[in-house]
Amino acid sequence: MSSPSPSRRHAIATLREGPLHAALKSWYRLPGDELEVPLDGLQIDMVRGDLLIEIQTSSIATMRPKLERLLPRRTVRLVHPVPAVTWIVRVEGGERRELGRRRSPREGRLEDAFDELVGLRGLLAHPNLSVELLLTHEEEVRELQPGRAWRRKGWVVVERRLVDVVKRLLIRDALDLRGLLPPGLPRSFTTGHLAEKLGIRRSLAQKMAYCLRESGAIETVGIQGNALRYRMVGA
Repeated sequence: MSSPSPSRRHAIATLREGPLHAALKSWYRLPGDELEVPLDGLQIDMVRGDLLIEIQTSSIATMRPKLERLLPRRTVRLVHPVPAVTWIVRVEGGERRELGRRRSPREGRLEDAFDELVGLRGLLAHPNLSVELLLTHEEEVRELQPGRAWRRKGWVVVERRLVDVVKRLLIRDALDLRGLLPPGLPRSFTTGHLAEKLGIRRSLAQKMAYCLRESGAIETVGIQGNALRYRMVGA
């Protein structure tokens, strides 16, 4: 049996992806980029010369097996959106008629990506991997499905839609990661200092410190009480 043509493969892959993934792929694409390319037994979102580009809108940890196969011989960029502003849209019916919308009180920031980046432990420092974070405005579409999502009284998230990309950050190495550290940190600092300076929760600061340490951007220099102390490497 013959393999599907490139246009047929692209059509099949497009049917499987959500609106947010499709919109980001369209936004990120440059003239000459190839979409949905089969390579090494895998399907690649986008190929730009020698650079393979994967857009991951959900759990980054699920990308580990794919990255572990590609990185020894390929250069890969992982693109991940972080919603800064989210509009919650309620819909009904097969046509998903809009019932109403409201702006979520939660505002995201680039540092929120570390909730997901911990899933790349051991890979963030790989010379063939870069990560681009996109700070976005999004719509979160919810549909009433009684018996599910009891915390939201049955309103289930059925899709995410891109409204805008407001900022982007390319992380290529430990120096780029170190650039996320806030000014005014002590020479040696704890995740408590990091959380206070950035205005983030302590658990997120711990994930951030873990990623920076694993990448070689910071190093452990001691313990204060039950907290590790860190300092920048090569600053």
